[in-house]
Amino acid sequence: MIIKEIEIYRLSIPMEPFVIATGTMDYAQNTFIKIITDTDYYGVGECSAFPMIVGETQNTCLAVAQDFAKIWKGKDPLDIEARIAELHLYIAGNATVKSAFDMAIYDLAAKVAGMPLYKFLGGEKKDIITDITLGIASPEEMAQKALKLKDSGAFALKVKLGKKPQDDIARIRAIRQAVGFDIPIRIDANQGWSYEGAIEALQGLEPYKIQFCEQPMRTYNDHLLPELRTQTIVPIMADESVYSHHDAERLCKADASDYINIKFSKSSGIHEALKIQAVAAEYNIPCMIGGMLESRLALAAKVHFAYASPNVKFYDLDTCMVGHLEDPVIGGIQYNGYEIHIAEDIGIGADMSQSFLDKCEKWVI
Repeated sequence: MIIKEIEIYRLSIPMEPFVIATGTMDYAQNTFIKIITDTDYYGVGECSAFPMIVGETQNTCLAVAQDFAKIWKGKDPLDIEARIAELHLYIAGNATVKSAFDMAIYDLAAKVAGMPLYKFLGGEKKDIITDITLGIASPEEMAQKALKLKDSGAFALKVKLGKKPQDDIARIRAIRQAVGFDIPIRIDANQGWSYEGAIEALQGLEPYKIQFCEQPMRTYNDHLLPELRTQTIVPIMADESVYSHHDAERLCKADASDYINIKFSKSSGIHEALKIQAVAAEYNIPCMIGGMLESRLALAAKVHFAYASPNVKFYDLDTCMVGHLEDPVIGGIQYNGYEIHIAEDIGIGADMSQSFLDKCEKWVI
């Protein structure tokens, strides 16, 4: 089996404006990859560019994807180690677009093996319930939305913060007043606070029963995370500080975080994500699987990964629920309220609607 050609699509999914500490997103800047072989088998993958976090735009993903396709064309897609190594050898970083190729080649390999991806990875099904995210707004607006989400059956709220500490405290105070204390609240500062601001915010938030805080400071302040943990009872989850299993080991050795958030857009995909959760497990640091603004296709791949990753204990798989105005996916992740399921189809078990793809800008290598 060889790779015959690779199709690359600009997968722009319109969405309601979504605000975090680092900017506003008006559409999901995604890229879709289809690896076509000289057999009936093909693999699909998707990534979601989040430039203010990962440093890649949809355009850089599309440009680098064309280079990757040229590298892989004519080669064996089942030699996963070799194919992924070629991408890392060609370019440093660019984890987001690498993750789409990683996903597609795993999808293809599992299809050839005739099994769902999670079984191909040696996993087994488990119960998964996602949280739901609130973007930054006024305390009153966020409280109203939080109550509406709780009334709809939300399992846990993930609240975007990272502005002025006292304003963020006011946001959480208003939310707790609206929803009470019987629903978990997770907060995500997206690197928005300084060290002093993080102390002020986290100490001020302690009365409001925070399950954990994601990425309170810029990554250049990683050396301050161990000290920050001594200043607050709010557990710390590293997100942007962990791109690879080397990052995970560095933070774990320094006792710098209570948890780690794994995202394919940071880890370059499934191959490295499996290593991150394994390293964290050695240090008894539970992980979360999260995302950017992926569709239900990439989210299905994340569920397969979670099934194969015993150390993944938290699930932030709501990316298509936070404002996507169009759903082009066939199959993929399925929601029963906030409970998550996937079918027993081979591979990822998801594809893109051809009618949607026909409207997308396309490259064939």
